[in-house]
Amino acid sequence: MKIADGLEMLQLKAPHEDAPNFFNLTLLWDEDTAVLFDAGLPGQLKDIKDLIEKTGVSFGRLSKIFITHQDGDHIGSLKDIKDELGGKVETMSHGEERPYIEGDKMPIKMTLQRIAQIEAEINVLPEEEREKERAMYYIKGKIDCEVYDGQEFIICGGIKVIHTPGHTPGHICLYLKKYKALVTGDALNVVDGKLYGPNPIYTYDMEKALNSLKKLSDYDIQTVICYHGGIYNNNANQRIAELIQGEDVWVK
Repeated sequence: MKIADGLEMLQLKAPHEDAPNFFNLTLLWDEDTAVLFDAGLPGQLKDIKDLIEKTGVSFGRLSKIFITHQDGDHIGSLKDIKDELGGKVETMSHGEERPYIEGDKMPIKMTLQRIAQIEAEINVLPEEEREKERAMYYIKGKIDCEVYDGQEFIICGGIKVIHTPGHTPGHICLYLKKYKALVTGDALNVVDGKLYGPNPIYTYDMEKALNSLKKLSDYDIQTVICYHGGIYNNNANQRIAELIQGEDVWVK
């Protein structure tokens, strides 16, 4: 979905019926480079590649991938993209996310209780399918560069890193200066056309996540791009201010 010249939201079809209809990746580019934000689930390389090519941008032009956080639906095809491009693409995340993304630490939400639940759910499947399902929850990817709060990349009109811990410890949002657009990861969600905060069910520290939203009030935001839910452009700053005040933080 085109947002502006050089900025598109890529609607990546979710493979499971119980998942949201789409994961909304973001593609940003200029005449020199192309940047992708987040990387879907494992096995979605072809779909991501096709979506990029449909914008008129060559997949081979990708030079950077920003990962907003460690969750499997955001890092799933990171390794495959990097392998496909021969390692020429630079992958980036906040330093607190890196050990979880690279597999040095178990994903923070992968508690013993959650592992037991997963094993119970997939235990009825044939062994080969069980292994495929397990792979969805134990995903690894290589991070080349750690980013930090306030860091700015002078590419594609400017990309500003905003550390928004809570959903995960090293969660980041990215502000695209030229477009006054915010790539939110899972810090914000759109449900039935309304902007909400992080989903409490999947958020590691809800209090910290809501407190992190205060940082967003420093930016003039015209377009919000949520990984879950898509685009919101109905006076985003006012709605974020309401969320900061605790108004309708999540779907009732």
